[in-house]
Amino acid sequence: MYSHAAQHGLALQEGFAGFIGRGVGAIVLYALVGLFLMLVGFYAIDLTTPGRLGQLVREGRPNAVVVTSAGLVSMAFIVVVAIFNAGGRLFEGLLSALIFGLVGVIVQVLAVRLLEWVTRIEVRAVIRAEHYAPASLVVAAAHVALGLVVAVAIS
Repeated sequence: MYSHAAQHGLALQEGFAGFIGRGVGAIVLYALVGLFLMLVGFYAIDLTTPGRLGQLVREGRPNAVVVTSAGLVSMAFIVVVAIFNAGGRLFEGLLSALIFGLVGVIVQVLAVRLLEWVTRIEVRAVIRAEHYAPASLVVAAAHVALGLVVAVAIS
C-alpha cells in the first residue's frame, strides 16, 4: 500500500538523501580548496609586492584594494574552471583545482613582476599611494587577464 505522499508524486526517490549529502560535501570541499587558493594567492601577491599589501588594504589604500581585488577574482576564475572541468569526479576535481590554482598563483606573480619591469610602473609607489592612481588598473588588469588565460588553459 502506498502512502498518501507517494500517491501524489511527493515522495523522494530512493538515494536522494545520499545525492544531497554528496553534493553538500563536494560544495564544502571545493569551498575549502578555493579559500585555501585565495589565501595562498593573496599571500603570494603580498610577499612579492613591495610593501605589506594586507596592511595597505586595511588602511584603505585604494590602489592596494584594486590590485588585491583583481588578484582574488583571477584566482576565482582558475578555481571555477578547474571545478567545472572535473566532470563530476570529486577527487580529480579537487586535485586539479589545487594544482592549477597553485600554478596560477606562480604564473601571476611572475607575470606581474614582468609587467612591472616592462611598463616601468613602480608598483610599490602605486600600491602605497593614498589616492587613486590609474596605473593600479594596469596591474589589476594583468591579474585578471592572467587568471583568464590560466583558466582557459585548464579547459
